[in-house]
Amino acid sequence: MAFNILIVDDSSAMRAVLKKTIRISGFQVGELWEAGDGQEALKVLGDKWIDLVLSDINMPNMNGLELMAAMRDNEMMSSIPIVVVSTEGSEKRRRESEALGASGYIKKPFTPQDIKITLGNIMGVEEDDTVETDDDADTFDF
Repeated sequence: MAFNILIVDDSSAMRAVLKKTIRISGFQVGELWEAGDGQEALKVLGDKWIDLVLSDINMPNMNGLELMAAMRDNEMMSSIPIVVVSTEGSEKRRRESEALGASGYIKKPFTPQDIKITLGNIMGVEEDDTVETDDDADTFDF
């Protein structure tokens, strides 16, 4: 099964890196959608079938925490898993994200294997169900 993913980050370069990393990770992807902040993400979520959201925290207009709260308050969006992808790795920020319903947390920098394992675990995909990747894949620094 292929999953439709929404990538939410105010950096177009980071969205491009995430798209490429997801594709090379071996995780089964259908459509990849993008949004530059939480407000844009809510519009995409209202228009498209999205199985999973990857969101940064620090963004203008509506940050990732506000996006998670808005999704959890919306009956149609409340069951969509959200994975935070952020440079912030403090335990406080992780707990705050989990309290708002984050299903996972990926700290930058990350590898394709990090993406594959985290997304696979959240979506219930067995390791054998994904394409093999190079375990020595480079880490993307930001």
